[in-house]
Amino acid sequence: MRILTFLYTLWAAFWFVFLFLLLFPFFWLFLQKSEWKPKAHYLNRLWGKIFFPIIGIPFDIQYEFEPDEKKPYVFCANHFSYADIAAMGLIIKNYYAFVGKASIKGVPLFGYMFAKLHIQVDRNDKNSRATSLTRSIKALQSGRSIMIFPEGGIKSTNFPQMYLPLKDGGFSMAIQQQVPIVPISLLNNYKIMHDNEFAVYPQTLRAIVHKPIETTGMTQDDVETLKQTFYDIVQGALNKYEASTKQ
Repeated sequence: MRILTFLYTLWAAFWFVFLFLLLFPFFWLFLQKSEWKPKAHYLNRLWGKIFFPIIGIPFDIQYEFEPDEKKPYVFCANHFSYADIAAMGLIIKNYYAFVGKASIKGVPLFGYMFAKLHIQVDRNDKNSRATSLTRSIKALQSGRSIMIFPEGGIKSTNFPQMYLPLKDGGFSMAIQQQVPIVPISLLNNYKIMHDNEFAVYPQTLRAIVHKPIETTGMTQDDVETLKQTFYDIVQGALNKYEASTKQ
């Protein structure tokens, strides 16, 4: 069984890299001008929409809410797996910027694309955190959405329980710009690709896009309340799904 898992993982890795290399010349071209960057973002979506089906991972996305592609949101999701980033290309149709770890920039080619298209943050550097917050706010002001994992990385040691405390950044910027938080529950990505081993396990990728949490009228004093509301929605969905798999 382990050899089959190993061979399947190599197969998935091959298609992941091959498809990216195939698309990279177009990524590079579209990243040369700011007005072309939405096309590079579309390539990210295309990459995910081809990659998952081709390796035998179908997806089942439940939309309790269909985001308006012309409006900005702060999309927030739980983060249990490296598959989460690629999955977002399937889930979110809006033009968005990831707020992700600065270390991703060091990955050959992929790091170049990420650095040009998204927002990097070194959470151990106050200046980096401040810069990423400023860039995120400018993105929202321009009509571009933000995608962020409030746990601050893959930190949970007891899946599917989210890691606490959640980071303030995404909630603070949503309140400052008075844009909705859209919670997303990634129900089983940690079962598809574990954080602690180089292995991929094929099964249907499942996620829920929840109804937005409005921030109109909120102030920075409401950040903790907003975080708790988000947590209750996402953790509630994770608990419900986990219970259903054990019946």
